[in-house]
Amino acid sequence: MARSLNQVTLMGNLTRDPELRQTPTGQNVTSFSLALNRSYKDQSGAWQEATDYIDITSWGPLAERVAQYLSKGRRCLVQGRLQSRSWEQDGVKRNKVEVLASDVTFLDARGEGNEGSEGGNSHGGGNSNAGSSKPAPSQKKDDVVIEDIGDEPINLDDIPF
Repeated sequence: MARSLNQVTLMGNLTRDPELRQTPTGQNVTSFSLALNRSYKDQSGAWQEATDYIDITSWGPLAERVAQYLSKGRRCLVQGRLQSRSWEQDGVKRNKVEVLASDVTFLDARGEGNEGSEGGNSHGGGNSNAGSSKPAPSQKKDDVVIEDIGDEPINLDDIPF
């Protein structure tokens, strides 16, 4: 029998601040939700905008970093797998599909989004570049001046090759 593939990659904005909790055994778990915007043409050919909301769960050290560095409105890339749960509530059977995150990459640069937040990566394997900072606006090294051009688009006609 062939194995199945269950892999998800999503990029969106947090709809709320991550909620960090601990299980009775002391393991950290964070839940948050991503808003995923998309455009499509309706039957008349007019462009329509739609938003999907996806619940995300992260565990362990990844959960701690997500809760520490992400907040409502921040952009991130989530990699993980789909997981379904079912339970009974008030005599009604409920089902839910969510993403179990294995890696979360913070996409906003430091200072964007919310003040005091830091950009970087938060890997499920325990590595984190979340403390990285932007270079100074201009630096000089060996008579070469390196300038930060900010968020301005690059004109391809200015490239000499």
